[in-house]
Amino acid sequence: MPLPNIIEVAKKDLFTAEKDLQVRYDVITINHLMRIRAEYQWVLANPDLPDRQFVEEFTGRTGMHERAIYGDLSVIKQLLPALTSSSRDWHRWKANQMLLETYQMAKRRKDTKTMERAAASYAKYNRVDLEDEQLIPYEDIVIQPFTATNDPSVLGIKPIKDIEQRIKEMIDKYRKETIDIEDVEYEEADLEEQELFAPPKRDEGTESDILQ
Repeated sequence: MPLPNIIEVAKKDLFTAEKDLQVRYDVITINHLMRIRAEYQWVLANPDLPDRQFVEEFTGRTGMHERAIYGDLSVIKQLLPALTSSSRDWHRWKANQMLLETYQMAKRRKDTKTMERAAASYAKYNRVDLEDEQLIPYEDIVIQPFTATNDPSVLGIKPIKDIEQRIKEMIDKYRKETIDIEDVEYEEADLEEQELFAPPKRDEGTESDILQ
């Protein structure tokens, strides 16, 4: 059976809890996804470092061949635009991890006060004290009824008595006051354009007269 496309898996479940991944995917896919998760966190923490340093870092950590790590880097670069737009989900996942780590450290020290505070913060942050929202089936959604009306009282406006008659009277009134418009035929303008727009005439005289 072919393995699922790791890019599609990462888009959907990069930050899904490992116990939930075990229900959905095979061991090879889960291990690959967990490796990409660690690599993605490293990229976020070291955005200015070159690709070569990324490869050296994770070939050393995992013992994987460079070709495999370069493949992971290609996956991360394809994921970054989509993951950046949903970075709130990543920070939520990171906050949960920090709270759980704090709880485990406090548990090892038998620090019950810190355990209680971490558990309370985890519950509050994930809103576990609230009931799950109940989605209403689409077919049970009642459509708001609307009815067309010309009654302004529905808006709280007092209606004018005999409004239709008032409108008719106003139309008749302004029709009588309107000056009749007489249509006339087009005529050419009788203008002496050559005289009106002729260039100005220079004063007559000889050059010697002008200089004087």
